[in-house]
Amino acid sequence: MKKTIKIEGMSCSHCQARVEKALNGIAGVTAKVDLKKGQATVRSEAAVSDADLSRAVEEAGYTVTAIDESKGLFR
Repeated sequence: MKKTIKIEGMSCSHCQARVEKALNGIAGVTAKVDLKKGQATVRSEAAVSDADLSRAVEEAGYTVTAIDESKGLFR
């Protein structure tokens, strides 16, 4: 599974690190945040619900505006 999460409210590298930590705290998830694009790319071999991803970001203090799932193989 690969998803792209659009996130509002991040303004610095501390914000970026906080969101990455929150998402990477979900079992089996590897996440990378692009501060300039205001988005995170999330990969996982198992399915992870949009609700779980949103909850992690929102508990870190940021707003999820969209989640897009990429089709294809996990890489």
